[in-house]
Amino acid sequence: MTFTQAIKMLRRRAKLSQQEVADAIGVARATYIKLENGTREARLDELRKLSQYYEISLQDLADGNIIIEDMNEVELPSVVSEERTDLTSREIAPSYQPEKLRQVLLYILNKVGGKPNVGETVLYKLLYFIDFDYYEKYGQSVTGLEYYHNHFGPTPKTRDFRALVQNMEQAGELEVVTTEYFNNKQKKYLAVAAAKLDQLNAQEIKHIDSELDRLSDKTATELSDLSHRDTPWIVASPHKPIDYRDTFYRTDATAVTESSDEL
Repeated sequence: MTFTQAIKMLRRRAKLSQQEVADAIGVARATYIKLENGTREARLDELRKLSQYYEISLQDLADGNIIIEDMNEVELPSVVSEERTDLTSREIAPSYQPEKLRQVLLYILNKVGGKPNVGETVLYKLLYFIDFDYYEKYGQSVTGLEYYHNHFGPTPKTRDFRALVQNMEQAGELEVVTTEYFNNKQKKYLAVAAAKLDQLNAQEIKHIDSELDRLSDKTATELSDLSHRDTPWIVASPHKPIDYRDTFYRTDATAVTESSDEL
């Protein structure tokens, strides 16, 4: 077992988040992620803190000499910060909220749906990053929508998404049209009604605005390429659901939490 495998295994056995371990050893979460990914070597003081944290020898930790059979029960160290985010407060399997998705869809389409690049593929990726980035930050999905690993990147669960769109069309809230974009057919969703935001809180709206500012001018190809570098999509099996919890193993390519090195 390598050092990176060892610290991942120890953390998972203790049911800790990356943020919790980062706080305990006094580094930024982005720095700790690099330790787990093997893109940054651990300093001696960090090794000492980790060995004390998990109550194992420094040499065994550095060598990855951890016996899994002995790790069935790992007590949470008392030095964990009282302000840490408890994993039990996170949604293990977010629940789909169709009325919330309705409001998010209308909000997105009213803001950026008229942009020539925002067709169905871009919309799918915007929804994906809105939900998964929010989960990385706060441990919850905005809409609870389930996404699947497909060739061109994450796509919403077809049955749920199409059922809602059909309902919204019948209610006169949006229109689905086919246009041309750079000589290719493009399916677009156009808002007809304004978005009601009573299902969304201020934090969620601020997050959506930030995601749209960051991503809505990108092409379908650019967003697909970005999603292909996202750990949750990478580790999911083809045509299977993408696990929200894999946002905790994102690399710098797609991580949205604080990336500055505090050391």
